Amino acid sequence: MAGQLVEFASNGSKAQGYLARPSSSRGPGVIVIQEWWGLVDHIKGVADRFAAEGFFALAPDLYRGETTTSPDDAGRLMMALKIDLAVADLAGCIKYLVELEGVSPEKVGTVGFCMGGQLALAAACKSAKVGACADFYGVHPGITLDFSALAAPVLGIFAENDGFVNAEAVRKLENDIRSAGKRCDFHTYPGVDHAFFNESRPDVYNEDAAKDAWGRTMRFFREHLA
Repeated sequence: MAGQLVEFASNGSKAQGYLARPSSSRGPGVIVIQEWWGLVDHIKGVADRFAAEGFFALAPDLYRGETTTSPDDAGRLMMALKIDLAVADLAGCIKYLVELEGVSPEKVGTVGFCMGGQLALAAACKSAKVGACADFYGVHPGITLDFSALAAPVLGIFAENDGFVNAEAVRKLENDIRSAGKRCDFHTYPGVDHAFFNESRPDVYNEDAAKDAWGRTMRFFREHLA
């Protein structure tokens, strides 16, 4: 891991996140939001990849230090997460990153995976400081999205064989965003499963789809965070 843990203000308290910096002195910022496993090495690695591409990347620790490899425990942690606290953490993340020396422009991107994909959208709906949002197969039954205040374009990345976010759910999300008069670009990868981007999970990881999705994400953020 090339980054470091940092503290930022959140709702009158303090929260932590993993910050990866680019080698250059200036660059755009992006918030990287965890899956239901917590702030694990995979998510830190995604932040490091963003840094290698010239971004300041901050991954908040929404579970306050807890991580797991058990799906049962992950489900428990996800459902126990207080959404208002998570949204406050993300607001603190955005403020911290926007004000960090070297971050330019004064808007950041949000990108999240699974649970984090839904939270990336929630953050974009809440903050005008979000200039672009990428949702990788986002799902969380406790999050209600209000697209009326969404200013950022949305990139949606989905999997054909996703047991959590099926084709009907993807169509509904796209229709909801477009019906609100907002911009989005959705892509569903054929023959792959939920979490296909996670290289630490060989049971679902798909190298070709992951590589293509990463390229789309880079182009998207570079276009909208220039």
